[in-house]
This record gives sequence, structure tokens and C-alpha cells, in this order.
Amino acid sequence: MNDFGHVPVLQKEVLDLLIVKTGPMKVIDGTVGYGGHSSLIMKKNVEAVLLGIDRDGDALAAAEKVLSFAGNRVHLAKDSFSNLTACAAGLGWHSVDALLLDLGVSSPQIDNPRRGFSYRLDGPLDMRMDVQSRETASRILNTYSYEALEKIFREYGEIRKSRMLADVIIKRRKVKEWMYTTELAELCNSIPGIVRRSGPPAPSLCFQALRMAVNDELGELRKALEEGVKLLAPGGRMAVISFHSLEDRMVKQYFNMMARSCLCPPGLPVCICGHRQSLKLITKKPVIATEEEVRENRRAAPAKLRVAEKI
Repeated sequence: MNDFGHVPVLQKEVLDLLIVKTGPMKVIDGTVGYGGHSSLIMKKNVEAVLLGIDRDGDALAAAEKVLSFAGNRVHLAKDSFSNLTACAAGLGWHSVDALLLDLGVSSPQIDNPRRGFSYRLDGPLDMRMDVQSRETASRILNTYSYEALEKIFREYGEIRKSRMLADVIIKRRKVKEWMYTTELAELCNSIPGIVRRSGPPAPSLCFQALRMAVNDELGELRKALEEGVKLLAPGGRMAVISFHSLEDRMVKQYFNMMARSCLCPPGLPVCICGHRQSLKLITKKPVIATEEEVRENRRAAPAKLRVAEKI
């Protein structure tokens, strides 16, 4: 744990699978957060140069302190990881040796009630990674159509009664605007059967869905994967840690596609797709946290790590 209360997940696994070179190397941490993984990387390879990217200005300020020991080997940029290429070009980098994306929210973000990420803490319905962006959870709840709300809860939260939830939200906002996290959490708990009995609490899935919509997390991830593969140098590796089944599925499918030499339908006599293999899978199945790590850090339980190498 660093001074900001954040414990990076799968620490050993990330170092063992991502930082496989000695000597000078260029590393991008596209979700540098509070500097947890980056500090471990910079200590393992004392000749590495790192570009840390994050949309959260508070996290970047903390990362700057955590990574101060590495001096001028660290460069930080306030941006989205979907703009990997542009951020790297700002340093004159046209390729990198390692790229890490640790998706989701960090402990300090969750534990700060003013950020609105936690259904257990009373605060504004915000949920923005970048507090300067326009979209907020309250804006979505108070202005989006029934169809848009239902789709968010069904696709991002995989909520069973997404139509009922969207309907109740719209009826309530006609009387009183949605403003606070506890109000939404109480509503989610009041709808019976909204989630499976063995699954996460209903407010957890509702908040997760809203957070993903506020920050366009799947759209950002799709762009980052595409740019990341192009940016990797031959032999360079990309590691992605996801905490949500939709994110992990997207990473899995993209890595698998880029690891294939042809995308043509079966049965064609010759390849006509023009696709060429650009990745080699390092992890055929996702790497998950050990029981010991989960006991020490329960937020590591849903984490899944996938790694691929540029060929």
C-alpha cells in the first residue's frame, strides 16, 4: 500500500509478465492512477523510462509524489488512455516496449464520497474520472431517455430488471431530481429480484453501469487496444487488468483476433481478408489473484490479467 491507501493488484504477475527486458526500455502506464504499478516497474528496471497517463488530476498529483524517486525517468500526462499515440508522440516516442492498462477505479477514488463512486458513502452522483468533463451520473439519471437508461443498466450492469429500474428512475425524477448516491442505492435495494441472489449487491451493479456510461469506459478501452497494438515495438508486451466481464471479454476477443493469421470464414480456398497476425498470446487464460492476495486485498478478487506480445 502506498501513502494514498491504494494497493495495486496482481503486482508480481504484472512485473513477471510485462517487464521481461533489462536495460533501457520505454513503458506506458495508461492508467497510472496513484503510481502503484508504475513505482514497482521503475524499481524493477532502473533504466526504464515511463509515461504515466490518467484522466484524474488528483491521481496524477499523487503519482508525481509516489514516483518522485525515479526523477526524470518519469513523465506524466493528463489525458485518456485512448490517446496513447498522441501522448507518446509528445515525448518523441514512436514505439514502446511495455504497455499497462489497469481498468476500473482505485481505492482512493471509491473511498472519497465527493467523487460519487461508492454506494456505501453519501455524496453527489458524480462518478467522473475527469472532474472537468461535462457528463455526470446525475445528468444521465435526470436527462436520458427511458431507452437509453434501460440499455445502460442492461448492458453495463447486466441487471435483470433493467426496464423496471429505468421506469422508476424516470417517474421519480419528475417529482425530484436525482442528486445523491444514497438515494439511488436505496432505490436499487427496494426493487426485489433486480439481481441474482448469488451475485453482487444491486447498488454495486447499478453504480458500475452508470460509471461506465459516464466515462465511456468500453469505448475508451476499444480505442486504447487498437492504438496500443500499433504502438508496441516488436517483442513489446501489453498487459490489461480488468474487473468487469464486459471489459475482459473485449480484451480477450481483441487479443485473440490480433493473434490470428486470417479472419476469413471457414471453408474459403484462399485468404481474402488481408488480415495478418500481429500478437502472440502470453496468457491463454486470464491470470487471477491468489487466495492470499484476495484475503489481504478483497478488491483483487474480480481482477483478470491478460498479456500479449507484438510479433
